[in-house]
Amino acid sequence: MIFHLSLEDPGQPDVLKLLEDGEAYGAALYPAESNHYLPVETLRATHIRFVVARTEHGVAVGTGAIALDDGWAELKRMWVAPAARGRGLSKTLLAHLEARAAGAGISVIRLETGIENHEALGLYERSGYVRRGAFADYLPDPLSVFMEKTLI
Repeated sequence: MIFHLSLEDPGQPDVLKLLEDGEAYGAALYPAESNHYLPVETLRATHIRFVVARTEHGVAVGTGAIALDDGWAELKRMWVAPAARGRGLSKTLLAHLEARAAGAGISVIRLETGIENHEALGLYERSGYVRRGAFADYLPDPLSVFMEKTLI
């Protein structure tokens, strides 16, 4: 299957459905205080690069974003629809977001995910991310895993 990745508005109905599915997955695993989703309006901010993955038929099957900061960026809203998994899309989407961050002069990309997100943790570890302590406004949380990768 061929996927096309591009910057898009997160408020499109098909994209909103993906974001809602990702939130529902997180809500099934963790209490609300351990889920750290950026709302759609924030995903439209100028320091955010929000990417949508679509099939060759235009079906939205994945999302991801980077929030640019001073010299670093945070990975946010990574989600691939279950029907599109197992085809390398998560790895492709992550590499695309990392390239966008590097192109913006970002040297480090950080993320927070949950301890039960085994597939995500495996992807990040295979992609060179290492565990670290809480960063930015995050507080230590036994349900969270904080990671980072040096890009440049």
